[in-house]
Amino acid sequence: MKQLFSCVFKISRRLSGSILEDLNRRTIHLSVPCVCKSKNQKKLFGKKLQHMVQMMALTDPEIEKILQPFRQQVKEQGDLVRKLKTEKAPELDVARAVADLKQRKHALEAKELELAPKDLFDRAKLEDLLKQKFFVDQSFAIYGGINGLYDFGPMGCAVKANLLQLWRNFFVLEEQMLEVDCSMLTPEPVLKASGHLERFQDYMVKDLKTGECFRADHLIEAQLEKLATDKKISQEKKEEIKRLLATIDNLSKDDMGQAIKQYNMKSPITGNELSEPMEFNLMFATSIGPTGHIKGFLRPETAQGIFVNFKRLLEFNQGKLPFAAAQIGNAFRNEISPRAGLIRVREFTMAEIEHFCDPTNKDHPKFENVADLNLTLYTGCNQMDGKPPEVKRLGDAVKEGLICNETLGYFLGRIYLFMMRVGIDPKKLRFRQHMSNEMAHYAKDCWDCECKTSYGWIECIGCADRSCFDLLAHTKATGIKLVAERKLAEPISF
Repeated sequence: MKQLFSCVFKISRRLSGSILEDLNRRTIHLSVPCVCKSKNQKKLFGKKLQHMVQMMALTDPEIEKILQPFRQQVKEQGDLVRKLKTEKAPELDVARAVADLKQRKHALEAKELELAPKDLFDRAKLEDLLKQKFFVDQSFAIYGGINGLYDFGPMGCAVKANLLQLWRNFFVLEEQMLEVDCSMLTPEPVLKASGHLERFQDYMVKDLKTGECFRADHLIEAQLEKLATDKKISQEKKEEIKRLLATIDNLSKDDMGQAIKQYNMKSPITGNELSEPMEFNLMFATSIGPTGHIKGFLRPETAQGIFVNFKRLLEFNQGKLPFAAAQIGNAFRNEISPRAGLIRVREFTMAEIEHFCDPTNKDHPKFENVADLNLTLYTGCNQMDGKPPEVKRLGDAVKEGLICNETLGYFLGRIYLFMMRVGIDPKKLRFRQHMSNEMAHYAKDCWDCECKTSYGWIECIGCADRSCFDLLAHTKATGIKLVAERKLAEPISF
């Protein structure tokens, strides 16, 4: 008797230019493309490094005293959100409470950054140096350049190639993963099934005279924050602005339009009138073939190429689970207003892993290899309660249910070791768990590996238990079963 099943773990690393800043003090070690195993590797990941990570959890009592009121406000609001959900309160009340919780979290994080020791780091000088030495520069610069598009020069290519080769050795070769290289052109039905066609969009507004576009939520947020610091407006108005800022992530198209009118918002560049907010899909559309009848898109992520090849990969692996597939390649997102240098761009390289396993057995045979690592975990509960991240032994985190299973825990441990290997400062590294209100509906558990940069905490790697959402979606769309078989010891009686 056989049982059909499928389960997916997703590990994706977005190799955009943000890594250049993460490594700003260590670039020289990465510019020579050489990957080797050191005899002192165990020492690198040994007690000394773990002690350094533990030290980052220690907080100055005076600083903690300042932060305590902010933490208390977050905890009170987190308790309210839990209560409303338990009592099954109206969705609108829950949404407002969650929005207020986010605002209090932002205030806490802002105060933490304000009180943190200042690094002697000049971002402008680093960016100038990277351009002068042609690590990176804006694409088509002699034609004026295009925002969100960048070219890597000889030194930039060396850094990038070294990172990707290390990633391939560290994950693909060591774990015996199946590597694929899938098409960047993706037919419309594939992205319709995955949900990208419907959900992969933002709202934008246009300058009515110049036609320049702005992402609506970012524009509203920036102009409200500027208004909130205006000494001429009343305290009552400031409180009103604060409440609106708290709900910025949940505003509908109509709400955004109302806010723009109410506060008389103009183009930040020209001061001209703005259009009504409109939906904008972030995928680059194209047509495939000379007739133009086959609609397609440049892929917004590399994952779908792996999912649609699941059956072939399973056959290649002799029908056995677990197995992992990996892919390195470019993805494209037509950002409305690219910003933050190389962090938000329109074309970038991704290195992605999809690990397929039996959903009834998510243990990992090599988990003991990483169980003793101490990771800085920013759990969903700590975020709700206004508590800081805490250093936790990985084995204990899985045992206590903070991380939902061994397979997810194993890859978090491997990600941590990889980040140490490439030279990320452990004091500027944490794993943040998605809270329940931001978790994708198909995810069982999701963690972001975040690095602290001059732009704040930036997600570098995402690691999630996606269950079998994508495989089921493509099965439903095509009628082809993307499942594996499990031999049962005894037949099931009906």
